[in-house]
Amino acid sequence: MKLSKATRYLQVAPLAILLFAFVVVPLSLVVVVSFYTYLHLIGIVPDFTLVNYIDVLSNLVNWKLYLSTLKFTFFTLAITLALGFWIAYFLVFHVRNILVAIGLFLVCTVPFWTSNIIRMISWKPLLGKYGLINQGLMSAGVVDEPVEWLLFSDFAVIVSYVHLYTLFMIVPIFNSMARIDKSLIEAAVNGGATRWGVVWHVILPLCKSGIALGSVFVVTLVMGDFFVVTVMSGGLSGSVTFGIFNDLKFLNYPRASANAVVLVIIVLIFAAGIMRLVDVRKELTR
Repeated sequence: MKLSKATRYLQVAPLAILLFAFVVVPLSLVVVVSFYTYLHLIGIVPDFTLVNYIDVLSNLVNWKLYLSTLKFTFFTLAITLALGFWIAYFLVFHVRNILVAIGLFLVCTVPFWTSNIIRMISWKPLLGKYGLINQGLMSAGVVDEPVEWLLFSDFAVIVSYVHLYTLFMIVPIFNSMARIDKSLIEAAVNGGATRWGVVWHVILPLCKSGIALGSVFVVTLVMGDFFVVTVMSGGLSGSVTFGIFNDLKFLNYPRASANAVVLVIIVLIFAAGIMRLVDVRKELTR
């Protein structure tokens, strides 16, 4: 039965109201405040100015924070994509029993039964100067003294990101792979394709939607994170959100808002670029 136009509007009204109240309004307020003036000992002055954006885009320290954020995003995206693809591939095509595959998939979600903070901090006893990894390396005679770059470094930050966000890559790729018709793979094998040929020419193209969605999840989560960089780098590395936090501490809300607007624009550019490469809606309805 065909729904009337009024009925369709009523069905989407609750979601539209929620999006307007919790997305459009807050973002609009951030944009408005980003054009205000901040005066020391006075606070926010509702006077239109571009000084905040000029300060954000011309500050060398701020550029370094953006480059640091992009670096963490790139490495985390590359590693989670590799892990997510091959874990999903194993679960879908090498585990014959669907119940076992689902069970193993659920095992991947076990770390999410605890908070992000606990999972992140759990790496400290492993990566610390006198942690389990350093003790094992010294016991095996691989190194003579503790390796200090394991913790409070960019390496520790990336390890934590990969641990926290790999599941966000596994889930959409697993969903895409599970929908692949196995007869296509059999036809490719019968046509003389090697295992790598099947992966490259059959499975990978049919998983584009899952890869795109997983990439969007990981990019947005990493670029919007603050706590992991602060704790796991020991303050030796920074991110854009760290700069925003510092502005908020000094009540410089206009500059923090301008920084947040620039960050949102960069994230949207990343997401739009990924979605432009892959028509997710078309892939999901195919």
